[in-house]
Amino acid sequence: MEHTEKSQVHAEKGLLGKIKRYLSKRPLPSPTDRKKFDQDFAMSTSFHGIHNIAQNQNKVRKVIWLSVVLGSVSLLVWQIYSRLVNYFTWPTTTSIEVQYVEKIEFPAVTLCNLNRFQTEAVSRFGIIFFLWDIVSKVLRLQEISANNTGSSETLDFVTNHQNFSITEFVKNNGFYLNNDTLVHCEFFGKTCSPKDFKHVFTEYGNCFTFNYGENIQNKNKVSVSGRGLKLLLDVHQEEFTDNPVPGFADAGVIFVIHSPKKEPQFDGLGLSSPVGMHARVTIRQLKTVHQEYPWGECNPNIKLRNFITYSTYGCLKECKARHIQRLCGCLPFLLPGNGVECDLLEYYNCVSPILDHIERKGLCTMGTHNSSCPVSCEETEYPATVSYSTFPSQRATRFLAKKLNQSQEYIRENLVNIEINYSDLNYKITQQQKAVSVPELLGNQESKVLRTNTP
Repeated sequence: MEHTEKSQVHAEKGLLGKIKRYLSKRPLPSPTDRKKFDQDFAMSTSFHGIHNIAQNQNKVRKVIWLSVVLGSVSLLVWQIYSRLVNYFTWPTTTSIEVQYVEKIEFPAVTLCNLNRFQTEAVSRFGIIFFLWDIVSKVLRLQEISANNTGSSETLDFVTNHQNFSITEFVKNNGFYLNNDTLVHCEFFGKTCSPKDFKHVFTEYGNCFTFNYGENIQNKNKVSVSGRGLKLLLDVHQEEFTDNPVPGFADAGVIFVIHSPKKEPQFDGLGLSSPVGMHARVTIRQLKTVHQEYPWGECNPNIKLRNFITYSTYGCLKECKARHIQRLCGCLPFLLPGNGVECDLLEYYNCVSPILDHIERKGLCTMGTHNSSCPVSCEETEYPATVSYSTFPSQRATRFLAKKLNQSQEYIRENLVNIEINYSDLNYKITQQQKAVSVPELLGNQESKVLRTNTP
C-alpha cells in the first residue's frame, strides 16, 4: 500500500518536473515580438479608443484619446461602485393594489362584557378583582397596587387557598353567552346562536368569538356589501359588576375584529359599544406583505409551536410562557403550551415578579428582525369605522319591552346593538418589494459596460 502511494507521488513529481523543464527551455518572446503582440491587441480589441491611441502618430491626438479612454473607464468604475453601494443599502418600494372579488372572507369577532363578574360571586370573593389583575398580567403588563385590598389580605388568601382555581371561578362566575344574553344574532340573513361562538379567556374574563379558526374549513363569506353580522346583546347590568377603580366603570360590550387564524388582542385594539347604543361598524380588509431581512424586518423561518399562523402577539405569549415555565416550573392558563397550571401562590410569588423582570430586561421584544418577535411577513387587518346612534327608539323600546317581558328602563340600560358590515367587496394589498434584485443589478451593470464600449 505504502509502496503504491510513493510510486504515485514520484510519478506526479516526475510529470510536474517535465512540464517545468519544458517551459523553462521554451524561449521567451523578444521585446520586438512583445511590442508586436501589444500592437496587434491594440488594433484588434473591441475596447474602442485603444486602437486610436495606438495608431495615431500625433502626440496631441494620443493625449486626447488617452484622456477620453481614462475618463470613460473612471466613469464606468464610478457607476458600478454607486450601483453596488445603492444595492447594499437594501432599498425597497411599496406597491398598493386593490383586488375586487365576488365573495370575501368575513373576519372573526370576539366580544366581552365590560362588567366581567357576577355580582353574587364578587360579594363572596371581593378579592377576585385583585387576583384577576395578577393572573391577566401575562396578557398586558400593568401596575398591581396592593392598596386595593391590602397586601396582607391578599397573601393570606393565596396562602390559605392554594387549591382555589381562578380559571374555574371566572369560567363559572364570569359573563356567559346564552339565549338570554344573546337576544338576536343574524349573519348574512341567517339566524345564528350561542353555539356559533367559541369561549375564550382574555383580560376581560369570559369572551366569545364568532367565526373562530377551528371552523376555518367552513369559512364564512359574504357576497354583498352592507350585510354581515348583527348582534343584539343583553349585558344584565344588575347581574354582572366590576371594580370601577382600574377603569372598568363603563356598561356595555367591548369587541375586537381580527383574522379567524389569530387570537383576539384587545390591548389598544378593542372597540366598545355602551348600553342604549347602536354601533354600526364598517370594515375593510387590508393585507400587508413585509420583506425579510435585510430588505424588511420579518423572519419567515420563525414558526410558533401552538399557533398555525405566526403573529407578534402569539409569539410574545409563547416567549413569556417559555420564561415563566423555565423559572417558575408552571404555566399560566392564559398562555399557550403544555405544563402544570400555576396556582395562586405561584402567580403571586413567581409569575408576577418574572413578568416584571421580562419587561425590565427586554426578554420578549417585538418589531425588528433581531427582536424576539419580529413583524409578520404577511398579516391581515380590518380597519374599522364606527358610528353610533341611540338605541332603541321610543316605539322600539315599547316593542322590545313587551317581547322580552322587561320594563322600558331595563331595555334602555341593558341592550347593546352591534352591526358589522363590509363597506365594499374588495381588499387592499400593501406589499413591500425589493427595489433592486440581483438580476436587475447585473443587467444594469452589463448595460453600463455596453454603453461605455459603444464607439
